[in-house]
Amino acid sequence: MSHKTLLTSKEVNIILHRLACQLIENHLDFSQTVLIGIQPRGTYLAKRLVQILEQEYQVKNIPLGFLDITFFRDDFRRGETLEANKTQIDFLVEGKKVIFIDDVLYTGRSINAALQAMQSFGRPIEVELLVLVDRRFSRHLPIQPDYRGRQVDAINNEKVVVKWQEIHGEDSVEIITK
Repeated sequence: MSHKTLLTSKEVNIILHRLACQLIENHLDFSQTVLIGIQPRGTYLAKRLVQILEQEYQVKNIPLGFLDITFFRDDFRRGETLEANKTQIDFLVEGKKVIFIDDVLYTGRSINAALQAMQSFGRPIEVELLVLVDRRFSRHLPIQPDYRGRQVDAINNEKVVVKWQEIHGEDSVEIITK
């Protein structure tokens, strides 16, 4: 196995600030916008973005939720053991702009599952997608991000691994070749 660093801690920090600024440009005060981190890995990115928006850009009261897509995945009943997470959405998405947040966009299947899972919480006026890493040549579904931190052309035997300070002790993104 080989490891290649795609993003260092400093680069991740720069990208997070850029993404936060892009969100401000498009949503201003967030009064009609909600952020939803896709469980489990999108939650770290979502929390970090809200922290930057509130602390560094003085955007207040950003609705943040976390969506578990386990039982909406198309591979749910295919024998693979999946671990469910907890959905935490204590606001309505009806008539709001929803921004899904995930760490890596790969096939698009997780986002498709998120769209299905969100229907239980109302009908949003608009849905956008923010990802830290976009693996653009691996799509199975016609899903594209509205906000991307970095685009990478990883092939199928390569895995993009995002490490977060909160659980790994550092922020970084690596490509691992099997």
